[in-house]
Amino acid sequence: MTPNTTASTRLADTIASNLENRILEGSLKSGDRLPSERALAIEMGVSRPSLREAIQKLVLKGLLFTRHGGGTHVTDRLESHFVDPWQDMLKGHPLLHRDLLEFRQMLESQAATLAAQRATDVDISQLEAAYSNLQTVYAKEDLTACIDADVAFHQAIADASHNVLIGHLTSSLMRVIHGHVTNNLAHLQTHPPRWQMLQSQHGAIWEAIRQHQPQQAGQAASAHIEFVRQNIEDNAIEFQRRSSALRRVGG
Repeated sequence: MTPNTTASTRLADTIASNLENRILEGSLKSGDRLPSERALAIEMGVSRPSLREAIQKLVLKGLLFTRHGGGTHVTDRLESHFVDPWQDMLKGHPLLHRDLLEFRQMLESQAATLAAQRATDVDISQLEAAYSNLQTVYAKEDLTACIDADVAFHQAIADASHNVLIGHLTSSLMRVIHGHVTNNLAHLQTHPPRWQMLQSQHGAIWEAIRQHQPQQAGQAASAHIEFVRQNIEDNAIEFQRRSSALRRVGG
């Protein structure tokens, strides 16, 4: 191997490491399309051949994939290996839902605690935008928009924790519990006092993080998930009672 070849390989490794770090930190997310080869090479100050070599390394790792004429995209490898098996298991084992909520409570409480400690001015700006959007769509009571905004708000908190595992696990967990989120918000919309309480809980989490109050942020996040757990339980009881009443009428 010539010195030039060795230097080129090392440069490709450095570029690959840079791109991999962007995927880990979440600035490049699953499904994102990379900038054009020309634009990315200019941004990183490297040659296009070295960039192509780096991209190929990440394709072989399963972190990127290329489409003919469609550019290069980030795969969901860091999430799918967690999401797919757990979604299947939840269908056949109802008791796992309780464990899932306990895990979510631990994860989101820690995420909020760390976000209150570590959030930068950029993170605060992103969180403010996510919370503002959450308030807007909740006022409209558009369920689909509410689900998307709710997930985006919690993901913004996870990203602000500056812990890459928390960021990726939160993203994965939200995909696993998408059905939970949908059913829970649909149920809460029919109970205005609870709907308002949900919004106030989000506000409490946001304020504690904005004020850099770790203990309060963690407690607010934990209380929020406990409220969600109780609401899911109440929803299940209401469903059972309604089903029982309908069967009596039918009988």
